[in-house]
Amino acid sequence: MGAGEIEVLERDTVAAVAPPEMLEIGGWLVPLDNGTIGRAKSAVPLSHDLGPEAIGEIAAAYRDRGLEPSFRIADIRSLEAVRNELARLRFTPRQPTIFKTGVAARLAVLSKAPANVLAAPDAAWGAVFLAEGFDAADGAHRIAALTRSPQAIYGSAGEGQETCAVGVMSFGATWAGIHGMRTAPAHRGKGYASAILAALGRVAEARGFENVFLQVEEANPARRIYRRAGFTPVWRYHYWR
Repeated sequence: MGAGEIEVLERDTVAAVAPPEMLEIGGWLVPLDNGTIGRAKSAVPLSHDLGPEAIGEIAAAYRDRGLEPSFRIADIRSLEAVRNELARLRFTPRQPTIFKTGVAARLAVLSKAPANVLAAPDAAWGAVFLAEGFDAADGAHRIAALTRSPQAIYGSAGEGQETCAVGVMSFGATWAGIHGMRTAPAHRGKGYASAILAALGRVAEARGFENVFLQVEEANPARRIYRRAGFTPVWRYHYWR
């Protein structure tokens, strides 16, 4: 993936979680948020060949606003100097996450099961984030961020009138993004996530988006669904806090 593609992808990634404030400092995108979504509150380099020169200024920008400085850094050799400087400043890497890309056409045929696509989320969609078994504060932050995402669509699936699983698709400059995939614990393993992914993939195709991205924590068992949908890893990153 070329430098220009990485920049577009990272801009689309952050735009999808709609942080309240955004800065650009020394070739870094610096989203400023006090929520729980890491992508909405962690600085990310727009190129994978940047050095550590801007780290101090970025950290100061967070602290000036009463926020904890955080950096989202790919585990690749060309960013080694950045990681070394963060380690010297006593930042530590946490929450290993896989950045994956796929194609809308393959996503669209993942499942034939029914799913709804909403132009705006309804109360039942938001209720899945607040269901028993999930952290309510985290769920509230995710609802707020994902419903601010410009031009997003909202997927849901369930039994009868009950919404059991949800997801979001964002649309950026050239990429569609998958976010907020969540299934209520009592309804996992029933194919709802696959049905939502397929429905979102069909909308992406209809809108002329060929490429799709997502991020999934390394330990998340949902990775098997994304593999089946044709998503492949492009890099792994950590949040340095």
